[in-house]
Amino acid sequence: MLAYYHTRPFWPTHIVVIPKRHVASLLTLEQSDSTLLLELVSVVQEVAAGVIAEHGACRVITNLGKYQDSKHLHFHVCAGEPLEDGSAGYRLH
Repeated sequence: MLAYYHTRPFWPTHIVVIPKRHVASLLTLEQSDSTLLLELVSVVQEVAAGVIAEHGACRVITNLGKYQDSKHLHFHVCAGEPLEDGSAGYRLH
């Protein structure tokens, strides 16, 4: 698993958690991926706990279908109000 700050954040705190092994999306997980999913959720929990400790709250998000720009399963752990248009070089929809 990898956890890193988003290169084009939507929120002031925006961390991405991603498995090193390719999985296309949450919808393509199979029964054989149960260990990977448990490990992924464990890392998301750890990152989210740190964000909550610092900011008091967070969002945990994954996108699917046309909302999923990167076709690799990942979760966003975010805190704060959405950034304004252009403040991070990315337009919010």
